Amino acid sequence: MMKKTARALALAFACTAPVALALAPAVARAQSVMPQPSGVLSLNAQASAEVPQDVVEITLFYEQEASDPSTLTATLNQRADAAMQKARGVSGVTARSGAFSIFPSTDRDGRISAWRGRTEVVLESRDFAAASKLAAQMASIMQVGNVHFSLSPEAQRAAEQRITGDAIKSFREQAASSAQAFGFSGYSIREVNVNHSGAMPRPVMMMSARAMGADAKMAQMPLEGGTTTVTVNVSGSVQMK
Repeated sequence: MMKKTARALALAFACTAPVALALAPAVARAQSVMPQPSGVLSLNAQASAEVPQDVVEITLFYEQEASDPSTLTATLNQRADAAMQKARGVSGVTARSGAFSIFPSTDRDGRISAWRGRTEVVLESRDFAAASKLAAQMASIMQVGNVHFSLSPEAQRAAEQRITGDAIKSFREQAASSAQAFGFSGYSIREVNVNHSGAMPRPVMMMSARAMGADAKMAQMPLEGGTTTVTVNVSGSVQMK
């Protein structure tokens, strides 16, 4: 009895399997020809703001030449340590090590005739006056290489929060006016994305220091940052009704 039942089930499966396989392509074809929703409108809106840059970075450097790399390395390290010691404890200004490089100089025959090196210390602060004063005080140790202004993450987030509402309002106004222009009375939001494009970088302000000797006195530099553009984008689609 059990053998007959098993044969019957196997036969039933063999008969139904081709039908199921035949239905699969038909279902796929039916799905592919299903009409796409009508009255769907894709939109994109944005809002931008010019935000004052509130962070300054001053790069100080010292260059030296020596007959051997070990002596040169020691000299560069001493300069960098002296600069860091002078910057340590200054309220509102942080100092960190910057780039460090040593490379050989060759004569006409291709032989190494000397070694040249460069070390850097970077001052960073939101207090422009304090950073400028410290850089001037360090002129006998290191020279100013460049000054770079930027926007702090806190200021960027605050700006993004302020203008996000403006971007969303612009998106809704576009949706309403477009729906009306197409002869619809209203709309509903299908999907929406809010993206922050971040702060657009500003070029580094280079400063010439070649004419200034290593022991020269430098007056305090008047520092004034520019602005950074912060943008919020709102994109998505709406169903016009």
